Amino acid sequence: MEKLKQIWQSKQLRNKILFTIGIIVIYRLLAQVSIPGINLAALKAIFEQNSFFSVLSVLTGGSAENFSIVLMGLSPYINASIIVQLLTVVIPKFEELSKEGEQGQKTLNSYTRWLTLPLAILQAYAMILVLNSQSQVPIISNISEPAVVLPIMLTVTAGTVLLMWLGELIGERGIGNGISLLIFAGIVASVPTAIGQNVLIATQDASKLVPVVALVLLTLVLIISTVLITEAYREIPVSYASRSTKGQLSKLPIKINQAGMIPIIFAVSITTFPNLMAQLLQNSTVDVLKGFSSFITTHFTLNSPLYLVSLFALIMGFTYFYVSITFNPEKVSENIQKRGGYIPGIRPGKETAEYLSKVSNRLNLFGGLFIATIATLPIAIQIVIGGNANSLPLLISGAGILIIVGVILDLMRQVNAQLIMHDYDKLY
Repeated sequence: MEKLKQIWQSKQLRNKILFTIGIIVIYRLLAQVSIPGINLAALKAIFEQNSFFSVLSVLTGGSAENFSIVLMGLSPYINASIIVQLLTVVIPKFEELSKEGEQGQKTLNSYTRWLTLPLAILQAYAMILVLNSQSQVPIISNISEPAVVLPIMLTVTAGTVLLMWLGELIGERGIGNGISLLIFAGIVASVPTAIGQNVLIATQDASKLVPVVALVLLTLVLIISTVLITEAYREIPVSYASRSTKGQLSKLPIKINQAGMIPIIFAVSITTFPNLMAQLLQNSTVDVLKGFSSFITTHFTLNSPLYLVSLFALIMGFTYFYVSITFNPEKVSENIQKRGGYIPGIRPGKETAEYLSKVSNRLNLFGGLFIATIATLPIAIQIVIGGNANSLPLLISGAGILIIVGVILDLMRQVNAQLIMHDYDKLY
């Protein structure tokens, strides 16, 4: 209560929090506004029968299930971010921009926004065709007519651009990372529905009571474990020379989970793409494309070993990739040396950079294994205790847990920083 009182007394922080809450409320209202002329009953049946679409519903915060004006959520923006991040490794100009600090990052963000637009248009068309093809009763009548499908495409594309703008507004005038907060809000919005479904299953079938309780306990254990690992770090001793004393010993903290929730957002977005393409090509007249669609829908389902292995591998890969961009051992070593510091037992310069790189890679291994396990373990256990991935819905997916914990911890740090600034301003 004391903390809440301090937050309320800080006018600037209070306004930022209220602004952020207001934007999130607008987002959740937009997610409930369905596009006119949609057969919602047929659409609901698709999401109940197909595990892939249930995952898609969680990623979009339920907007896909409602066929709302923000149908795709922030998925096109995430895909654009992945492409731009990959281009920083491939294209020298992008690599130079990534090293130019804040100004270079602004330019890369601009490229990401522009790339989001064509991706959103393409994904909107694919999403409309996929959803319509999966229903026995057409969700959208006369979908082959441009006059029917084009306005819907433009509407949901505008919805994605609007969400992107709302996320940036939070970053500028609110508190926290706006894009992450909107994804967080979408995931949290699905939790009450999952709880209600589990309670209903347990009341209708007494044999399901123990599995439901096990899922609840598993979720709590995973949340606690995620908080502990997210906040854990290794301290590297750094000694700074001083004229007045023999030396000052400081510590350089390197987190175990340096990449945070970014790899899992990227990995989940990519693993949904093959299923999306397979659903789109299901009725293709080309044998090769139809064979591809059949293979993916059979062997790459939510509860298939191929899906779990692919998700695990992608998370590990993105962990190393993201940290290689955000953590520069050479630059850290140079900064330590400029301040007259050194790591005891390690020569300054190249050897220090190599040592920091080795430590970072080892921590990445543990951090990547942890978040990959958190993402895949709940699905595997759910299948074991529930029989399949649909019988007992997870309260929160492993990906959702990592995103929720990451966003909340980041918010707490920013709120505490704002409170310290508020107290400092009162003194001076």
